[in-house]
Amino acid sequence: MRPGRKLARLAISLAAAASCLTPALAADNGRHEAGRKIYNFRCYFCHGYSGDAKTLAATYLTPRPVAFVSMKPGARSRADMLKSVRSGRPGTAMKGFAGILNSEEIGLVVDFVRLEFMTRKAPNTRYHIPANGWSNHQRYRDAYPFATGKIALDTPWEKLTPKQVRGKRLFLQSCVTCHDRARVLDEGVAWESRAVSFPRNQYTPGGRPQVDATTSASPYVKHDIPPKLANLTEQERDGEQLYQKNCAFCHAADGTGRNWIGSFMEPHPRDLTNPDFMRAMTRERLAGVIRDGLPDTSMPAWGSVLAPEQISAIVSYVGRAFHPLKE
Repeated sequence: MRPGRKLARLAISLAAAASCLTPALAADNGRHEAGRKIYNFRCYFCHGYSGDAKTLAATYLTPRPVAFVSMKPGARSRADMLKSVRSGRPGTAMKGFAGILNSEEIGLVVDFVRLEFMTRKAPNTRYHIPANGWSNHQRYRDAYPFATGKIALDTPWEKLTPKQVRGKRLFLQSCVTCHDRARVLDEGVAWESRAVSFPRNQYTPGGRPQVDATTSASPYVKHDIPPKLANLTEQERDGEQLYQKNCAFCHAADGTGRNWIGSFMEPHPRDLTNPDFMRAMTRERLAGVIRDGLPDTSMPAWGSVLAPEQISAIVSYVGRAFHPLKE
């Protein structure tokens, strides 16, 4: 048989074999991509887009969320991970998703994590894409070394090149909200949390917002501005400070839940200004929700974090700032 015919027959054989494998491979890939969508929507905020748990939220959590890329495939069984997603992990911020995801979806996201991060150590999809509000992300390229930790953020200014100085300033103006300090040489004292939840890519060095309808942040800016209230009682003033430091990150400074973070959460944080819901809300019921949390939502229980009098102060502030509460 001439070489050409042998090659032709080999090609036909390989094609036939590939056609037999393609449906299975396509199905596996379809499952993997379905798991990716669930992870990117439900899990990235704490565990990170790349499964490394390097997120702003992670810096506030003790113990820290799991960094999947640092785990070997056999470090935890699939069954154990399914249980964690389904029922949560006591003593951590990992809540159960049984009321949010069905069994098939839980299996999809666990299999995605095991293959994408624990086995492949892959970077997942990019977050800074136009679909997520980041058009022309290259304009931040000078800040990349600080965001990735290649250069420590607290490196003295005089040791930086002019380009690195520009990058550090850009990072502090535009990236610090989500990337926090990235990497520093000296951890120092913990940074005080701020309720500003939108990317600061339209902020000037002086901190004055430049609202522009073409920026990704502009729809959310107004919801991170607390209401100005006069003649607050001492309890309401305490509640204002507690709310803005602890609750506004999800519910927004103006109580609407329409800030950047709140808009991406599902179910959305409660709009505390909505009369259709709030007209039936009592002080006792709201205090109970804050204390005990709400199952199958992102509302955690604050009973072990806030004292009863602090919860009462928040309730008083909500009733004054956003909507009157029934006794």
